[in-house]
Amino acid sequence: MIPIRPNNYSPEPQGVPYSQHDDLQSHSAKDFDDFMHLAEQARTFVNSTLFAFAAEVAILHRADSRGIIAPPIQEIFADRFVPADTFIRAFSIASTKPAGDESDVIIDVQETGNILDPEYKLAYFREDVGVNAHHWHWHVVYPSVYDSNFLAKKIDRSGEIFYYMHQQICARYDCERLSNGLKRVVPFHNFEEPLEGYAAHLTHIASGRHYASRPDGLVMTDLRLVDVQDTERWTERILEAIHLGKIIDSEGNDVILDEENGVDILGSLIESSLESKNKQFYGNLHNWGHVMAAYIHDPDGRFRETPGVLTDTATILRDPLFYRFHRFIDNIFQEYKKTLPVYSKENLTFPNIEITDVKINAKTTNVIHTFIREDELELNHCIQFGSQGSVRVRYHHLDHEAFSYVINVSNSGTEEKVGTVRLFLAPKYDELGNIIPLDGQRRLYIEMDKFSTDLRPGKNLIVRSSTDSSVTISSTYSFKELLHGEDVDEDRSEFCSCGWPQHLLVPKGNNKGMVFDLFVMITDGEKDKVPSSKRKSAMMLPQLLRCFG
Repeated sequence: MIPIRPNNYSPEPQGVPYSQHDDLQSHSAKDFDDFMHLAEQARTFVNSTLFAFAAEVAILHRADSRGIIAPPIQEIFADRFVPADTFIRAFSIASTKPAGDESDVIIDVQETGNILDPEYKLAYFREDVGVNAHHWHWHVVYPSVYDSNFLAKKIDRSGEIFYYMHQQICARYDCERLSNGLKRVVPFHNFEEPLEGYAAHLTHIASGRHYASRPDGLVMTDLRLVDVQDTERWTERILEAIHLGKIIDSEGNDVILDEENGVDILGSLIESSLESKNKQFYGNLHNWGHVMAAYIHDPDGRFRETPGVLTDTATILRDPLFYRFHRFIDNIFQEYKKTLPVYSKENLTFPNIEITDVKINAKTTNVIHTFIREDELELNHCIQFGSQGSVRVRYHHLDHEAFSYVINVSNSGTEEKVGTVRLFLAPKYDELGNIIPLDGQRRLYIEMDKFSTDLRPGKNLIVRSSTDSSVTISSTYSFKELLHGEDVDEDRSEFCSCGWPQHLLVPKGNNKGMVFDLFVMITDGEKDKVPSSKRKSAMMLPQLLRCFG
């Protein structure tokens, strides 16, 4: 992945959406030198989103390009994050400034919906700038079009990571739904059912073409290259493989879906990435599902309409259908999980290590307050406003107070141990106020942090700040900082910007106080170093935690 040659360029015009889910829009080139020599030329005629995606993938995955930091996608393609009406108002104000006026223009973001749509209660999450930038960057780090043969480097367990990342997004979304008094996501399950509508109010500034909206009640129909029956057939074949405990690879050989590699094999198969062991037979369920939903308004292209947001990884999380569709995908993975043997007592113990107490240290013990914070996004790098001074959009996002975990651990052995601490959070009650059974709660647990620590013989006190979470990223370098070298660490070897936004680490909760269970576990750090599925977990202590909005 992927410099573009003039005789092998993207068939998509510059200003229209590029989809990482659409195989026809992805092309490969010979080597990285092609990219270095032709990047400047390609930038003038290749689809702009494809160019940015290809450049970021190449930079991130080449060993000799470590340390290069790409500008933030939300500044380069701000039109993927900011409604078109906001751009129009910003341009109107900036273009009427008197000559020589270098003052900044700051404009409030326009709302994209209203209370008539219950789903709009979740717009603060789905349309969050950080969460959509995270999804773009994740697919740069783990692109479905990644060719390990071309780059001579394999991304370890990419299929399993595909499953886990999207499962976590669905879990976080359900936490936000419960925070707002809504029921959990109803999984998509029928390719012929009428779907709910959605309008993103986004426009490609370069072309003036809108991301298509989807009225209520439309049904997926056959595309020119893929039929609805294809997606149903692929689903049946994948489920059959799960219950048989094996898939058939492209050479006709059986590949066992064992404990160690099964979920990784399925992840690559379902996504489907270039790592799929039999794309022709098991198809491209996830990617074509997105494309089919995005073109639901113009499936055969007769009206030459642009697709909806579900084909663009920078906009895809905005659509409520994304979460329903990925619950459907996650249900397939759960079918596989049901075939695995149960954990034994030996699997669930870390000899001599016991967690004796856990609490949250914040302004109020075991209580985390959430709130809405104001922020700004630079627009000048997406469009030329024809005036001096910065043009920024002001928006609001969820945030939370800083807090720390205080964990007491006893090591009754005589030797120092290395432990891997994992922390998860899940709502205790459903939308009706009933306690969620553990098996249902299991799929709602969100990962809060994971880190290593030394456990000396005797009592150990672990204090871990929420701002140090390995799951999140606090901020990214702005275009201005990168351009002028401001506050950039020259010794930094790699910066992929794919962490979950720190400001969304904690679910919103509600003004009455929403009760969550905090789940803490410690595994043997020495065994965690081995790339194996046989990871031992330690003593676990659930703890109550409240999140206040």
